Amino acid sequence: MTTLSTTEVSHRLTAQQRKAIVAGAVGNTVEWVDWAVYATFAPVFAGQFFAGGNDTAALLSTLAVFAVGFVMRPIGGAVLGAYADRRGRKKGLTLTISLMAGASIVIAVCPTYTQIGVLAPLVLLLARLVQGFSAGGEFGSSSAFLIESAAAGRRAFAGSWQQVSVGLGSLLAALMGTILNSTLSDADLHGWGWRLAFGVAGLLGLVGLWLRQSVHETEAFTKVAAQPRRRNPVVAMVRDHPGAALRVAGVTIAGTLIYYVWVTYMPTYAHLSTGIPLKTALLANTLSMVVFIVLLPFGGLLSDRLGRKPTMTAFAVGFVVFAWPAFHFLSNGFWSVFVIELIGLVLIVGYSANCAVIMAEQFPAEVRTTGIGLPYALAVAIFGGTVPYVTTWLNANHLGNLVWVYVAAAAVVGVAVYLTMPETKGKEL
Repeated sequence: MTTLSTTEVSHRLTAQQRKAIVAGAVGNTVEWVDWAVYATFAPVFAGQFFAGGNDTAALLSTLAVFAVGFVMRPIGGAVLGAYADRRGRKKGLTLTISLMAGASIVIAVCPTYTQIGVLAPLVLLLARLVQGFSAGGEFGSSSAFLIESAAAGRRAFAGSWQQVSVGLGSLLAALMGTILNSTLSDADLHGWGWRLAFGVAGLLGLVGLWLRQSVHETEAFTKVAAQPRRRNPVVAMVRDHPGAALRVAGVTIAGTLIYYVWVTYMPTYAHLSTGIPLKTALLANTLSMVVFIVLLPFGGLLSDRLGRKPTMTAFAVGFVVFAWPAFHFLSNGFWSVFVIELIGLVLIVGYSANCAVIMAEQFPAEVRTTGIGLPYALAVAIFGGTVPYVTTWLNANHLGNLVWVYVAAAAVVGVAVYLTMPETKGKEL
């Protein structure tokens, strides 16, 4: 592995690098607003797209369409990742946000089940498939763009903004839901308010598209593009870099599983196990998420100083130790839930601030986007996408108190992966 000497490593971002990072992060935030709006408003528009008479069945059908989006993410990681490796990061990012925003606008204007019958859920399904496809290509493209745009000594800091933007996108979608729920009547919200949310998300996507068109292509890709035509990036990744691809998947397993448990399941567990009102548990979760987002860039700076392995290992070891106390010392007070949520998310900073840069540093530029996007999307679909089902099954079988074992087991896998992976801080891209 070629590394840069201490004198070659720059820790200062130029004005152009800062602009690229801001544009990349803002564009990614908009992309994830579009993705998260669906989950935020699913209970509202469920009855609009499926046969009436059973609200629960309609909601389950709507959530099933949401889950199908995860299935498309590995396909998007492969196809759009290869496109970005062949045509450029800028073109890849422009395509992903165009697809995501376009699908949001289609959902916003789609007629209801009472107007066009079974075509309504079919259009919804196709739009969500496009969004899942786009999301699969977004992570690899945005990660490669941010890290290739940064100074060598600030790669983790730049990469941390990928996760900052994901968190901000989710929070903005939730804020949109809160505002519309508070200002519109129930009839208006179900009648047209949810369409306004998708329309705003789609229009924000056009702003993100403009931002992405305003940035320059990365130097790393420009150098590769000048070389003779290369093999298909997916084939090249599998044949030439199988170990790196497996490492990306391995790095993702613990992080994505624990993150989904902490953010999506912990408020429900606190409500069911302690009797705390769900809205109070969700408030604790939201406030701890705000702190988490603020801390992510500092986690990136720490990684740029100490290295990738120490910060990732601290995350995994922390959860091996913290998993049992977290689930057993919850009480029905706001501060108990908030402190436990916050400690967990502070530990997760060690993963989230690092994941993009670690994955990018595994591959050469000619396969970097594919190498990040495809293994990551597969791991997220398998280990992150199944968290709701595993936790629901455990609760249904009165085994909810064993979720800590699920978390601790993932953390043990993380410790093994992080201790054995090579340190890539300072590696030449």
